[in-house]
Amino acid sequence: MTATAVLVELLGIVALLLWAVRLVRTGITRAFGPRLRSLVARAANNRSRGFAAGFLVTVALQSSTATALIVASLASRQVLPTLTALAVMLGADVGTTVAAQILSFKPHILAPALLLVGVALYVTYESGPQRHIGRILVGLGLLLLALRLMLETTAPLRESPALVAVIAAIGGEPMIALVVAALLTWLAHSSLATVLLIMSLAEHGVIGPETAFAFVLGANVGGGIAPVVMTLRSEAPGRRAPIGNLVLRTAGALLLLPLLPWITPYVALLEADVARQVVNFHTAFNLALALSAMPFLGTLRGLLEWLLPEPPPSEDPAAPRYLDREALDSPSVALAAAAREALRMGDVVQDMLGRSIDALRTNDMHLINEIKAEDDILDRLHEAIKFYLTEISKNELDQSESRRYQEILSFVTNMEHIGDIVDLNLMEIAEKKAMENVKFSAQGFGELSNIHEKIMEHLQLALSVFMTRDVRLARQLVAGKATVRELERRAYENHLKRLAQGVPDTIQTTGLHLDVIRDLKRINSHLTAVAYPLLEETGELRETRLLSRQEAPRLSGLAPSPAVAKPFSAGGQEER
Repeated sequence: MTATAVLVELLGIVALLLWAVRLVRTGITRAFGPRLRSLVARAANNRSRGFAAGFLVTVALQSSTATALIVASLASRQVLPTLTALAVMLGADVGTTVAAQILSFKPHILAPALLLVGVALYVTYESGPQRHIGRILVGLGLLLLALRLMLETTAPLRESPALVAVIAAIGGEPMIALVVAALLTWLAHSSLATVLLIMSLAEHGVIGPETAFAFVLGANVGGGIAPVVMTLRSEAPGRRAPIGNLVLRTAGALLLLPLLPWITPYVALLEADVARQVVNFHTAFNLALALSAMPFLGTLRGLLEWLLPEPPPSEDPAAPRYLDREALDSPSVALAAAAREALRMGDVVQDMLGRSIDALRTNDMHLINEIKAEDDILDRLHEAIKFYLTEISKNELDQSESRRYQEILSFVTNMEHIGDIVDLNLMEIAEKKAMENVKFSAQGFGELSNIHEKIMEHLQLALSVFMTRDVRLARQLVAGKATVRELERRAYENHLKRLAQGVPDTIQTTGLHLDVIRDLKRINSHLTAVAYPLLEETGELRETRLLSRQEAPRLSGLAPSPAVAKPFSAGGQEER
């Protein structure tokens, strides 16, 4: 094979290796993501527990970058203090060395079995932990396969004069070796892949141990760059730990780099195998860095908090509070964040709708304008949640996650529609009533208040259904439509009676009164729609409300029976 062919094949193998690592990380995140986040969160205010949590989580995920994103997410929400977050990152640095240690023993024989079992589980189960475990096993199998291919492909490289010359030049400049390895690791977003490549090159004599160690130091520096870049958009507390970890890795690498000629012989005393020497040096460097840095984390925390102070609290009521971008790799966690933000929309709707009855009663233009302004908050939250849900949907969702995704999307859409009805319809009626300086009759407004009170109860019920997914509450919400329909029918009939009696306030506000009834009914329909996804999932809904042909009246002249007669709708629209 030519040098170019070998290089192309090697790049393909590295790509396979990166994909295998991603499969393992994704499978573990999907299966155990919330538990891993909880493990890190429980380490708050204890640097030893933080170190242990970082080590265990990274051993599972095999990515210090993934651990850094969890740390940034928790720190941004003030769940994880900076001192503990730094300890977690030191544990993550040591955790990244475990997979390299295991793979250095070349357990290639396990690859076919892992692939066979993994594919069988992944194909057999459409969702659930078994499918995620299948993904993990497939990733591990591909990882071992890629390592074997890498060892076979790098063997001929020592025969390439051009490569030998390049490596010799780099070997004479350890700082260049460090920078090159750091850039490669940053581009690959995986220090494991870089260390395995270095191990393979060293095993076949392409590079010497001292040059390999310089490359390993660069891989560790590069492994700290990716988390810093990926958390640039996080709040200041979330950026501190990744930056502090990069500073520690870089300082440790630069201090150790001039000492490599003296350190290399001592590393060789542990094991004669050059590949094992590379991995042992990788582990020893991270252990030494963690032990030496742990006592100085308090000083580093003070420096980071001075450089990255707490941001002033946001005064924008429409700014999202819970849409955690660092949680997007874990759909179940991200969906919980979206649901929590969706509840904020419910709170805004509750305030708008609750105060709307006062605006209709008092003709207070200041109150009307305040309620209309809240719809802008609702619209911005709606857009932010929809965009976040779109980002979540880029992941592969299982059946339960897909259902929750649809429920959240349906909920925020219904809340946004209710806000529009309050803003564009009810407040328009209130404005018109204020400009004409008219008022509803006492009896008529009492009937409107009764309908409004019942709908406010249904709003609270809809919020409970959305969060608890309680089928009993969902049935209660849908059954409540009959109550609102009856209140609407009585209000309409009583309104007609007052018109016939010539009540002046009724005559002046008849159009406005009927429009309010119509709009309140539309709002109730959107609230009831919150229960439909859950009831459809559990088989609690009929497919149609129509009678069968055998049950329906056969003669067109027959009047519909009272059992199927539809009450008058002020809105003139059929409800679901």
